[in-house]
Amino acid sequence: MVHNVGSVDRIVRIVVAVAAIGIAAAVGFGSIGGVVLLVVAAIMAVTAAVGSCPLYRLVGVNTCPVDQR
Repeated sequence: MVHNVGSVDRIVRIVVAVAAIGIAAAVGFGSIGGVVLLVVAAIMAVTAAVGSCPLYRLVGVNTCPVDQR
């Protein structure tokens, strides 16, 4: 798997995931907004943990400073 998410990007994704979980708790986990926020949080957390973002790969973005050749 090609890493295309750098360390600063990972930290931002983790912060967004935590914030999304907090907001989802505030609006209610069972509401539509809560479910959407939980999905966003899960996607952000997984891409931060794995270090690869499929959307970045589609558009050709790479924030990882390490050359992957």
